[in-house]
Amino acid sequence: MTAPAIAQAMPRSRMIRQVALLSAAQALFQTASVMVMTVAGLAGAAITPAPEFATLPVAAMFLGTAIGIAPASLWMARVGRRIGFVAGAVLGTLGGLLGALGIFYASLPLLCLGTGLVGTYQAFAQFYRFAAAEVATDAFRPRAISFVLAGGVVAAIAGPILGRFGGPLLAAEYAGSFLILAVVSLLAAGLLLGVDMPRPARSASSGGRPLGAIIRQPGYLVALFGAATGYGVMILAMTATPLAMLHHQHDLSAAATVIQLHVLGMFLPSFFTGALISRFGVLKVMLAGAFLLAGHVLIALSGTQFLAFASALVLLGVGWNFLFIGGTTLLTRCYAPEERARAQAANDLVIFIIGVATSLGAGAMLHLLGWQIMNAVLLPWLALAVLALAWLGWRERRG
Repeated sequence: MTAPAIAQAMPRSRMIRQVALLSAAQALFQTASVMVMTVAGLAGAAITPAPEFATLPVAAMFLGTAIGIAPASLWMARVGRRIGFVAGAVLGTLGGLLGALGIFYASLPLLCLGTGLVGTYQAFAQFYRFAAAEVATDAFRPRAISFVLAGGVVAAIAGPILGRFGGPLLAAEYAGSFLILAVVSLLAAGLLLGVDMPRPARSASSGGRPLGAIIRQPGYLVALFGAATGYGVMILAMTATPLAMLHHQHDLSAAATVIQLHVLGMFLPSFFTGALISRFGVLKVMLAGAFLLAGHVLIALSGTQFLAFASALVLLGVGWNFLFIGGTTLLTRCYAPEERARAQAANDLVIFIIGVATSLGAGAMLHLLGWQIMNAVLLPWLALAVLALAWLGWRERRG
């Protein structure tokens, strides 16, 4: 019996309980992730004399995710979701402890190892929304996925607050933040022990077109480029923001508040982005996302006051939401069911590689160019995204 067939027979109360557990787990996971984004760059700057290496711990998290996504998916196909999800959260706990030790001993490699394990936790957590779909009935499935993604709203509030609270908690600044991250991940592991769901069906790995033929489709290329643009621009600016704010005489509390507003901008629109796509079309929503990211750049160029940082980062979050969700929606039109595993894996791998590159380069670009010029150089990238979307729209109208 397939997972969807089992879901149809599952009692409604059990189905809702599983979705609620996954939503709570998503909130805890994203709280840990946002904590890394809030304080890891600052911790890196505090323990390395080379400012261009300050964001290495953030890059290590994305590297851990990029390396871990495919093995996590394949392993859970054999052992089931619960074992995989609990193992991922345990890795997050270990990552928090190693990160705290890295700060205590002023060891950047140890801190990066810790955030890399948090990234592996993130790789497992990418499948929470798919797990919700597997236990939900056809009618409840869209709301189940939305409920899980809504955990990001909780993380937007809790992550920066906990990161800021833990910063001065111990003599080694920011070590307390990573110990709190370890506790949050351990709570998630305990929560995920309650997940009770069918083992996911194996995705087809053969049949259909070769991967190269799938990727060469204009729709696939534009979907990938649009989502990668949103993700790359967002990660670059978000990673650099706490360092830039401290450089411009803002304190950790102000930086945490800006990150909090940014993450709210990332996830709150999810409640209506799908409706906008249905009404106006996916390409128009993605274009709006590219223009919102350009708005972030223009506000960043206007000054370095708190209001400028906050406004720019809110636009950055909403622009990411439109481009990332729009790109994912467009991608689903470009492959058959038997091609799904390869098409999605290639898409996610490219996006997370770009996340690694932009988070790794954020510290060096900020150090060499400064906050405003670093953002200005993003405009040609956004212009290419606008041209690609306009070209695909023109091509579809002709077709």
